Amino acid sequence: MEILFNKEGTPLAMTSRFMFGESTGRPENYERKKKQILSPYSLEKVRTLHFRELEVMAWGRNNKFPETAIETISSTSVLNTGLKFLRALTVGQGVMACRVRGVKDNGDEVLEAVDDPQVRRFVGGRMVRRYLEKASRDYFKVGSAAVEMMVNAAGDIVGLNPLNALFYRYTLPDAYGACKCVVSGDWPNVPGRRDRDPKVLDVLMDYDPGLHVEWMRARGRLRRSFVFPVRDSWSNNDYYGEPVWLPAYILGWVEVAHMVPKFLQKAYKNQITWKWHVQIPYSFWDRKFPPQDFETPKLRTAAIQKYMDEVEENLCGLQNAEKPLFTHYNVNEANGKIEEEWKITALDNKYKGGENLVTSAAANSEILFALMVNPNVFGAGMPGGTYAGNQGGSNIREAFLVNLANAYIDRQNLLDPVNLYLEANGVRDVELRFRNTILTTLDTGAGTQKTLS
Repeated sequence: MEILFNKEGTPLAMTSRFMFGESTGRPENYERKKKQILSPYSLEKVRTLHFRELEVMAWGRNNKFPETAIETISSTSVLNTGLKFLRALTVGQGVMACRVRGVKDNGDEVLEAVDDPQVRRFVGGRMVRRYLEKASRDYFKVGSAAVEMMVNAAGDIVGLNPLNALFYRYTLPDAYGACKCVVSGDWPNVPGRRDRDPKVLDVLMDYDPGLHVEWMRARGRLRRSFVFPVRDSWSNNDYYGEPVWLPAYILGWVEVAHMVPKFLQKAYKNQITWKWHVQIPYSFWDRKFPPQDFETPKLRTAAIQKYMDEVEENLCGLQNAEKPLFTHYNVNEANGKIEEEWKITALDNKYKGGENLVTSAAANSEILFALMVNPNVFGAGMPGGTYAGNQGGSNIREAFLVNLANAYIDRQNLLDPVNLYLEANGVRDVELRFRNTILTTLDTGAGTQKTLS
């Protein structure tokens, strides 16, 4: 307890350290504004070891879109979880190599697993799993991914190395439409120091990557690694794709999702919903702690401080809930009036924190809608609210199946580098399919079933 004393050591005002309160002021940046973290692209010149200047297309404002996006995602729980759900759904339970042997009357393919042990080890091994995990991460987080196709001295493609979106940028295309990928740990700052020169790699053309590889092989240029870009073309951007969650950010729903917990945090920590009002007459202190009984005012204030701390401990705290407080008062014999009486009044707490949770639920739902994820998959349905009619096990199963159907184009984009690797190593007439676990109803005799897609 904090006590304000006068020069004689008599308490004038007190503040309890157990005070529970709220902040009634608006949080910082309350007025929501439309924010663009992807601005028109600008050019930056990068000097390589050979002092050849390259014009690099900046990725967002100040060339910091990946950094800004990743920081935004990591600080927004529903956005982080939703994107991780999309990645897990897209990658499924891994890849299987197979051949199509026919089509059933209902349109289902008749698939036969490839029995080549080298192919099976490759598609089920760590290289492909690592590539899918890291490339799909950047694909959903920032809308663009890139994989370094590693080449040996003989010109054979021997590895898939996904590049971290934080560490690469693309250059403008030359007169032939070819561009480079500049890989450096210095981004978003312009790299080019002599002791830490960036790595500059060729980038495959989007129209026909396989034809581009054959052209490089024929020209004798397939002697070093090159980059296969993987991007979502929905944004019409030929350099860097835009992530699916960007509209929710621009419209302010991500900011709203940030504001509500900050507001509640301040409300529970900082301000003025007082629980008790305790009134103590000045005459009480002269009787309880007579000044003449203490050598100095400092000793008197210490005694009063200790006394009030004990009172506070008895009155406040979870362990003292419903515990009574005993006080004494004096009656003046001359006039019969009560003197030195403590008055303790419970104050009404008018704070209604639940109202903010509705806003938080709406922001979470809007973010998930931007990701095309049914909020009920995460238990985010709002009972009695706008989206309450979407709840139920059947709806969750149907939403999951719709997500799987919509994942086709994303899956094929991610599989293109794997297919190129296989074809470059002589493995042809092979289809890659993702394993899926499908939710079923109990009347089918099982809760799940395995499928390929």
